[in-house]
Amino acid sequence: MIPKIDSDIGITVYTTKYHGCGGKIKVRNDDFKVSEVLSQKTLDSVTQSEGFAIYKLKKSGIDTNHALETIFRKFGVHLKALGLKDSSAVTEQFVCSLGQNKSVPNYADGKISLEKIGFLKKPLSAKDMVGNKFVITVTDPERDFADFAESDRIFNFYGYQRFGSRRPVTHLIGRALVQRRFDDAITLLLSFTSEYDSDENTKIRKIMSDPSSYPEALKVLPHKMDLERIALQEMIEHKDPQRAFQKLPLSIRRLFVDAYQSFIFNLTVCKAFEYGEELFLPQDGDVCYGKNANLGKYEMDPNQQLAIPLVGHSYFKKTRFDLHISKILQDEQVNPKDFFFKEMQEISSEGGFRTASIHCTDFLIEKNIASFTLQRGSFATMMMREIMKPVDPLKAGF
Repeated sequence: MIPKIDSDIGITVYTTKYHGCGGKIKVRNDDFKVSEVLSQKTLDSVTQSEGFAIYKLKKSGIDTNHALETIFRKFGVHLKALGLKDSSAVTEQFVCSLGQNKSVPNYADGKISLEKIGFLKKPLSAKDMVGNKFVITVTDPERDFADFAESDRIFNFYGYQRFGSRRPVTHLIGRALVQRRFDDAITLLLSFTSEYDSDENTKIRKIMSDPSSYPEALKVLPHKMDLERIALQEMIEHKDPQRAFQKLPLSIRRLFVDAYQSFIFNLTVCKAFEYGEELFLPQDGDVCYGKNANLGKYEMDPNQQLAIPLVGHSYFKKTRFDLHISKILQDEQVNPKDFFFKEMQEISSEGGFRTASIHCTDFLIEKNIASFTLQRGSFATMMMREIMKPVDPLKAGF
């Protein structure tokens, strides 16, 4: 049986036959370890001379955005990360300066440590990272899972984190934006409640559901609700939802649109699978990613991976998945061209492609610990979802 939270984010199927081991993850931060893997070419390019400073950021109990904010407040230098890492984990990732010869000293506190490893001629970009290595402990599994042998048959779904986990709202805000319902986008940001969220958060959001109570809500808003604070202040002063939304950090505004694309992608994969499409092996005419992440037509190369379109304003229709995507867009009352925002061109998205299944290497299970390496952009929680098949993913630590 598919948990409700899965359906909420567009996931309606399992792809492995394994019965699931149950248990919990992330009982402690060090139960979930992740470290970024840079390409050897990039590592070989690191020098100890001038250029863009590159660092290894280690953290625990804090997410990437807030870790970088801490560093900026202390040193006044903005650093760029290749990806966002969860707060409920022990993580290692690479970050770099945005300006040449703008570096900060090594730093450590109770939650983060920053160590300079050298310089690069160009700032780090997504192409420099090939994947992430995970080491995940399952606490109190109901059965042994050492015999799990289907790591090559798991779809590349976007995981719970993309949608807000205990408050799966990011894709709903994204949908409202794509449909130009800016007032609804702000309302969802402030007052959407979830059965999975805490009673304290739900109480505050109920206050924010009434615009006349915005001043009262601003007084009791906890520090962690920094986005809500920005939106509230703007709504109190100007009562303009589009202006309030534009005051949010650009990365967050783009995340909402990305989350809606992610929701459509999850639905597409499920609909295609239920329809009987072959999704683990590419076929003639399919679009694929090659060995070097180059996109092209299927050429009977075993290194190629099937790619499924991500909807955006340049959506590519000529695939066998358009049947499913067109139906989803019709149900959603959305057109690909809606992903171009004349009002805010900086959050427009042309779309693209994503591999249909997860490419997993170095898969190993020892006792109750699973370790594996995933390509950039894949979610370890989607691997663990198939291994554990939790009845309640959020209670299980997802």
